[in-house]
Amino acid sequence: MLKWIQGGLSAVTGIAEPEYGSDYIHTVTDRVEGKQPFCETTREDFCWLKPDHTNVETVTFYFSDLTTGVVGFAQIIHSNIVGIHTQAQFTFRIFNSKKPDELNLWTSTKLEDFRVEGPNFYAKDLSLELNEEDNEYHFVSQVNEKSTVDLTFTRLTPGCKVGEDPNTYYGDNLEEPWGKMRHVFWPRNSIRGTINLKKPEPTENEEQEEEPQETGKSVYEEQTITFGPNDKAYSMFVMAFQGMKPHHAAKAWNFMYFHSEKHTAVLMEFVTPKSYANTKVTIGILTSDKDILAVTTNNEFSHLDPQIDSVGWNVPQSVSIAYDGFSPEVTDEQVASGDYKKVTAKVEGPLQNLIERIDVMNEIPNFIKTIVSGVAGTKPYIYQYAEDNFTLQVDDQPYEHGVAWTEVTFISESDVITEEAYNES
Repeated sequence: MLKWIQGGLSAVTGIAEPEYGSDYIHTVTDRVEGKQPFCETTREDFCWLKPDHTNVETVTFYFSDLTTGVVGFAQIIHSNIVGIHTQAQFTFRIFNSKKPDELNLWTSTKLEDFRVEGPNFYAKDLSLELNEEDNEYHFVSQVNEKSTVDLTFTRLTPGCKVGEDPNTYYGDNLEEPWGKMRHVFWPRNSIRGTINLKKPEPTENEEQEEEPQETGKSVYEEQTITFGPNDKAYSMFVMAFQGMKPHHAAKAWNFMYFHSEKHTAVLMEFVTPKSYANTKVTIGILTSDKDILAVTTNNEFSHLDPQIDSVGWNVPQSVSIAYDGFSPEVTDEQVASGDYKKVTAKVEGPLQNLIERIDVMNEIPNFIKTIVSGVAGTKPYIYQYAEDNFTLQVDDQPYEHGVAWTEVTFISESDVITEEAYNES
């Protein structure tokens, strides 16, 4: 009971947590150990949860044009702080991985008059709607004149999640957890529509957006970017839910998606703080151009040639990601008996095009910042990269080249930053 109270209080106040151990985290990957992890999503999986306690829900539509190298995302963030303050935000990023000096734009805009209706989201000058067939989203935003979008995302492969219940729970009672994490995916989609980039006339009282710390000021020309039906442009969509303070849920994240003409690979993983035994939760997805090849929970995301930067984080210069799983047709009984053929893959590539190093503390409201900054060792930074020279090999097939988006996130650390800080024991 004492630990439940401590967990409940810390989830609300942001104070440092005691060391609970592995008994107080119940991961989605543990529940499918020795079973088939692939489960196809339904419409209900993409309905907004909107609980009345501290949480953040996001829908993020990543996009990649294999021909032009243009990548980015359109995202809606819906958050509730301590059950008393709900807000929503539209965030948008676009970057040219082939010509990084020509296009790099970030916008973040507070939404007004917002509401959710099942899987749909509406706000003043913004709408996101899922069609009745559950295979197409239409995303329209005119909330920021620098980045207006009218995009349609059509699912090319089944949606997927890990197990029937895709949640990771924190606490000693699964019926009343004090926190949880959840992800559901459309891993490979086509994209069509337009993105309009405009340079608005500055006004005397206009609040300036913070500039990226590594890339200098935003670089872009006024233009319209079009994704046509015959373009080699693809999207990865994920809906995420985080029902607790981010520095309690995880101390580090790795995220990557890769698109080529024939395949998509996705890897999302987080490592919990020491309070939850440095537990790793890793979810991989491999697809062909129209089918799920495997959902994997036995993955290795390797940071190669890490170097400590000016912030103090041990930042990789390249990555290698190994997948180990089996096809969706394999049954639980076959998994238990070992009577199946493995599906393996490897994604590799350099991290040379740093889009931005995001100081998360500069992006959150001051009253939240005060809470988080009081926790020793909390120094959250997100490193975003886009590269057009990653490779993927599935099983023993030939290597494929494609476009990859990678995010490496550090949140909290050991008392002393060392080369082993990421894998704190």
